[in-house]
Formats: sequence, structure tokens, C-alpha cells
Amino acid sequence: MVQLRSIRRPLRRFAQVGPRRRLLVLEAAACLLAARLALVFIPFPRLAGWLGTFVPPTDQRAARASATPRDVELAKEIGWAVTRSARYVPFRAVCLPQAMAAQAMLKRRGVASVMHFGAGKGSDKPLDAHAWLDAAGVEVTGYPVAPNLAEIACFV
Repeated sequence: MVQLRSIRRPLRRFAQVGPRRRLLVLEAAACLLAARLALVFIPFPRLAGWLGTFVPPTDQRAARASATPRDVELAKEIGWAVTRSARYVPFRAVCLPQAMAAQAMLKRRGVASVMHFGAGKGSDKPLDAHAWLDAAGVEVTGYPVAPNLAEIACFV
């Protein structure tokens, strides 16, 4: 009975959003699952080739993409859908699967994105690592970025 109550609220909220957003949330959940499975079963060097072209964080090509108003709106909507879906999927969907899912959804719609990787000295553990995604000048997933993180890589 307690579990039924705990899923009733998310289901009610899901029913309240429009059909377009509902489809985005479902697509985001499927992409999060695919990203999580890819991270578990595919070695990262091979997976990195699918993330895009590796560029150093100082390379300005990453920030040059021109964005249309449509791209900006899509980036905002996809960021919303991925972060909302990540709360309710039955597995841990932390920063990297979220960035990968959003990148795949944006790529499918022809919107260029930049995936950033950062690392820094952690307070609870020796090293903190984080991934975040930008597209069309929009902070899609992984924001805000902690000030102790230094960007170490980008995929364009």
C-alpha cells in the first residue's frame, strides 16, 4: 500500500503534462536506460568514440555552433525531460548517463551539443568527477557545476 502511494504522485504529474512532453519523458527514460547499459557493458575508450570528437577544453570550436530559436527551445525541453526522468527511473541516473541521454536526443533532432568532463579534489572522497552538457547556448544537464571542478575534456 505504501509503494502504491509513492508512485501515485509521479503518475498524476505525468498525466498532467501535455502529450508532447509525455513523449519526451518516455524517450528520455529509454535513452537513460540505454546510456546506463552502455556504461556498464561497453569499455569507455570504445564508448568515447560514440560521444563525439574529443577536443581539449580550451578549444573554442566547442562554443561556436550557431543556434536557431528552435534549437534553443529543443535544448531546454530535452534538458527538462532528462532531469525529470532521471528522478524516477529504477536505477541510478547520475550526471554521465543524463548527459549521454540528452546528447543522443539532441543529435537525433540535429542539434549540436558539447559534453564536458571535469574533475577535482573532493571533500568526501579523493576525487570528484562530473559530466555536463551544453547545446545551443543552453545548460542542458549537469548544472550547476561545482567550483572545485576543473574541466579536463570535451566531446563535440
